[in-house]
Amino acid sequence: MNKIMIVDDEPINITMMQGVLGSGYEFFTASQGREALELLQNGELPDLIVLDVIMPDMDGYEVCGELKKDPRTKDIPVIFVTGLGDIGNEKTGIELGAVDYIAKPISPEITRARIRNHLELKQARDLLQDQNLLLENRVRERTSELETTKDVTILTLASLAETRDNETGNHIMRTKNYVRVLAENLAFNPKYSDVLTEGYVQQLHKSAPLHDIGKVGIPDAILLKPGKLTPEEFDVIKRHTVYGRDALYSAEMHLGTTSFLSTAKEIAYSHHEKWDGTGYPEGLAGEDIPLSARIMAVADVYDALIAKRVYKEPFSHEKAMEIIIEGDGRHFDPDVVRAFIEVAEDFRQIAKDFAD
Repeated sequence: MNKIMIVDDEPINITMMQGVLGSGYEFFTASQGREALELLQNGELPDLIVLDVIMPDMDGYEVCGELKKDPRTKDIPVIFVTGLGDIGNEKTGIELGAVDYIAKPISPEITRARIRNHLELKQARDLLQDQNLLLENRVRERTSELETTKDVTILTLASLAETRDNETGNHIMRTKNYVRVLAENLAFNPKYSDVLTEGYVQQLHKSAPLHDIGKVGIPDAILLKPGKLTPEEFDVIKRHTVYGRDALYSAEMHLGTTSFLSTAKEIAYSHHEKWDGTGYPEGLAGEDIPLSARIMAVADVYDALIAKRVYKEPFSHEKAMEIIIEGDGRHFDPDVVRAFIEVAEDFRQIAKDFAD
């Protein structure tokens, strides 16, 4: 049953309106504007409000203005009831948000028809709003499911690569978090603030685990060799950057180009490039190296330094910092090194949180 509030300072007008509309509605009544606002503030909300214009404490226009300011009541249809002498103010009421005007003396048939029509419109709007909310929730849930699936897929693929080398342990978890804190700090640098948006930082964080996906293409005899690699063997190791890029390029061909896959491809292919151009696979230098890969380079090297390997003991955090700072302008982008120095304690904590 629809609920209608009637606000009028004349009790006879309230009684008459109830009689005109009949017993098919539940009525709320108020004899003053302030009383109506208090009832609405503290009680159940009606589906429609019939509001007299001329009232002593607050006129109908003031009441309507207050209703439209309140998020709880702003969408309730308001119909003004006014004497013929006030009909010239109809424009004022409509501008305040009223949906209709009914002139006194009222016509019962026209009044019933107008109120019925506006209630049906409100029901239709409410239904549409509910459907939109339902669709938004479903889209949100579906997007969340897709993001979760993507995250699981990334970590599964990255773990597959990392399990080829049983000494890396939580390497992918540490490096993705190093990348995040580096990027967040760099975002304060005016040079990168337009690029390192919150969305792109999140993208870097999620793409980082795929930096060594190309390891799946390296033979065990070379990848797991405990001793020093020969130059020929190191050339084979270098190919993991190309294998990673090609695997992600293949994914793009099947799934379509996405910003995520493009970022992951940059990182996989270029994270062993060096600022001075002596890295691999292309010998890129300076800002020709993608920013994503320059950030990944510091994260990857730091983690390699503090990790235990069959051919070396782990370096301390301080020693790893010293080595990275020595590589400023040679191995690493100076801007990224400065960011690293500022978040060094975060690196230390991440290493502790995800220790092997």
